[in-house]
Amino acid sequence: MIAKALSGIRVVDLSRILAGPWCTQNLADLGAEVIKIEKPGSGDDTRGWGPPYMEGADGQSMSAYFMCCNRGKQSVCLDFKTDAGRAQLLELIRDADVLVENYRAGTLKRYQLDYESLRAVNPRLVYASITGYGQTGPKAHRPGYDYIFQGLGGLMSYTGHEDGAPGAGPLRTGVAVVDITTGMYATSAILAALFQRERTGEGAFLDLALLDVAVAMNANQAANYLVSGTSPARSGNAHPNLAPYEVFRAADGYFILAVGNDTQFAKLCEFCGRPDLAADPRYATNSGRICNIASLREALAGILASHPRKYWTDTLDTLGISWGAINTLAEVFEDEQVQHRDMLRVIQHPVFGEMALVGNPMLSGSRAQATTAPPPLLGEHTHILSSPAGQSGE
Repeated sequence: MIAKALSGIRVVDLSRILAGPWCTQNLADLGAEVIKIEKPGSGDDTRGWGPPYMEGADGQSMSAYFMCCNRGKQSVCLDFKTDAGRAQLLELIRDADVLVENYRAGTLKRYQLDYESLRAVNPRLVYASITGYGQTGPKAHRPGYDYIFQGLGGLMSYTGHEDGAPGAGPLRTGVAVVDITTGMYATSAILAALFQRERTGEGAFLDLALLDVAVAMNANQAANYLVSGTSPARSGNAHPNLAPYEVFRAADGYFILAVGNDTQFAKLCEFCGRPDLAADPRYATNSGRICNIASLREALAGILASHPRKYWTDTLDTLGISWGAINTLAEVFEDEQVQHRDMLRVIQHPVFGEMALVGNPMLSGSRAQATTAPPPLLGEHTHILSSPAGQSGE
């Protein structure tokens, strides 16, 4: 079962905030033992990123932010800047398979916790370093958060309302997409390194940078630029390469219309009572529709506003044309398909009681997710440092 694929793999997690913890949460969901090393007294910065917080009967609290990316882990408090703390950490690393850290480049080298130092201790160690700019280069010394790289990597240059429209200007996404995507790239790289280790017997050093990820995740927008030489402009809710593929208003609310090809467009026009639009040379092909998007949008907007949303969406389903509601998160978790896929998980926490968490898409439909341990209290598992060889006993 994939949920236990990493059973027997030990991960020492020296990461904080989101990109590293997102990666290590994936590894925990896949069955790895993840030991999260936290600063005594305060722990991961995101423990204080709130409100909202879950409140326990004994006065303890846990931020929702911390909960989103730390389930299934053990929390161990130690200060590796002290000789005693470093010695305790080295004992954990000696038997570990993976180490994930996101300290600024050069920081861990000061404590002999860089890859070259630890390779001598554990040559099979897969060491994943997540930084803003990478380990080398003119900007390697700089700190950085997700928001910075949404701007530096280009995403914000084409995200937002088009110039001249109300509210025009660059916008960030509503969630830290560079952090999350970096966490996913790191997960993939670690799994590949573990697979390679089975063949070679050797560990690996993985140098992951948020800037690299921000550049890579431009995807088709980057390809559009590299082919055309023109930087993409902000286009609101419209797709740069496909039309009509955006938000429209029906008589009673908004919905997303996503027409994938010329045949679907012809079907849509027939249903709208406007087959002439599909026959019009300006709109007959997707390329034509992109080049004449303003006039096409105006024509469709007038048609779609004439009936309630259900009038359109019931028939779009019949025609095989994709559409979507614009849900609040309350509506998301009430959606029958989301519930069917078990994407909302309710687990028991010893202090906070019932705790609702979002499921891992890699394990959708797998009841094994229900056995996931809750996010840990600060220092909840520090006792394992006094166990023989750092054994957790779990």
